Amino acid sequence: PTTALVAAGPYRFTRNPMYLGLSAGTAGVALITGNPWVLALLVPAVGVADAAFIRPEERYLERTFGDAYRAYRTRVRRWI
Repeated sequence: PTTALVAAGPYRFTRNPMYLGLSAGTAGVALITGNPWVLALLVPAVGVADAAFIRPEERYLERTFGDAYRAYRTRVRRWI
């Protein structure tokens, strides 16, 4: 269980730095290798991650931290 709302470090810029980093890294691999399929598959993968992981995590954080999370959510974007 989460015990603290982290809003420092990379969380100052994005609510999901791990998902953002993974997506950016995957896009970089696609560009470096010149493989358009990797980039094409990234778009639906981000959609699935958003629906299956990010939104449920955000509901959990809102239940756990209430107004503090809602304030954080208004200051910091989900992606960038």
